[in-house]
Amino acid sequence: MLDDMETERAVLVGLHASVFKEDEDASWETLDELEALLETAGGECVGKMLQTRNAPDAHTFIGEGKLQELVTLARDNDATLIVFDNELSPSQMRVLEEATGRTVLDRSALILDIFAQRARTGEGKLQVELAQYQYILPRLSGMGKSMSRLGGGIGTRGPGETKLETDRRHIRQRIDKLRRDLKDVRRVRAVQRRQRQKAELPLVAIVGYTNAGKSTLLNALTDAGIEANNRLFDTLDPTTRKLRISETQEVLLSDTVGFIRKLPHHLVSAFKATLEELEYADLLLHVVDVSREDWREQAATVEKVISQLGAQQIPQLLVCNKADLCENPDLIPSGEHVVAISAKRKRGLDELLTAMEKALGKGKHRVKLCIPYADGYLLDVIHKEAAVFSTDYDADGTVVDIECDDKLYGQLKEYEVQDG
Repeated sequence: MLDDMETERAVLVGLHASVFKEDEDASWETLDELEALLETAGGECVGKMLQTRNAPDAHTFIGEGKLQELVTLARDNDATLIVFDNELSPSQMRVLEEATGRTVLDRSALILDIFAQRARTGEGKLQVELAQYQYILPRLSGMGKSMSRLGGGIGTRGPGETKLETDRRHIRQRIDKLRRDLKDVRRVRAVQRRQRQKAELPLVAIVGYTNAGKSTLLNALTDAGIEANNRLFDTLDPTTRKLRISETQEVLLSDTVGFIRKLPHHLVSAFKATLEELEYADLLLHVVDVSREDWREQAATVEKVISQLGAQQIPQLLVCNKADLCENPDLIPSGEHVVAISAKRKRGLDELLTAMEKALGKGKHRVKLCIPYADGYLLDVIHKEAAVFSTDYDADGTVVDIECDDKLYGQLKEYEVQDG
């Protein structure tokens, strides 16, 4: 929420045009999502407008007639801000601000503002700042009122008090510095990844649309203690915890930033250091909110970003969260790679853990082994990596009844004994 400032009153505007690609188009549905983003940023929606035309107007974006309607709508509702669901050019932004007398932002600027509020770690702040500078640099000549308000109001958080409109060189230098710093972050992550691989702990990454319940799931499984609120982009910085999914299998479970329709490419690029972890995951838990009618569209958005990151080949489980709130349970999908849960009520979690273990290819083997006394060192490995049900001793060695995974079974298969 905004501190020490009145809540900004905003009119939301979208353009539905036949020439647009899917991720450029606006609809009443995406305007509703834009309203949720505005509320997350600390603003209040006082009016909405959706224009339909074949193509955007090069000058006003929505056309002269619709612009006059917008001026009236903003005046009658005492709006202080106008937010477009589409991306605007610098010249269009300037024309719209001059005509309405109000600050004009587009969807990308609003999302960047929210990310600036949410970033807590040094890495998160670096990534947000880089995305904001990359967004601002090509728009300097066209950003009028929004540039004059730096330091106060929605769309002004982040880079700070630098006179951006007059210092392109400073911005380019800062972008270069941020990129170098993020390269260092990626190197550190690479070292951590190698250490994890040495420890042979699989990485399971939680992905999904923003507000689908990813943090709630991580809390439910690991007691991570992450604040999980019902608002968009509540979690920005990733969290990783160890999780024992069975007596013989432990994994690292990592939360990721939520995705959203029309996610600014500046953010995807800036958060590469974080999101590239998906490429190295052994399993993705794609969390969807099945209580929403549009969950399939949201899932498709997430799959698109996963493909952009080159992680589409990684095994996935579709985790149908909030299944208890679904009005028609028959519409919840089912199958080998689908699990219905309620993370908040901790329902279906045992089924999810079983599905995770199976998806990771860690099959269980219940076997009886006779470990020769000369190979007694193997007993330490067994007690560390397997579930031991009984231990006996005979003339040939130590007899253990255990349950173990594929890898350990392969190492110990020669010691297996048959009953009888």
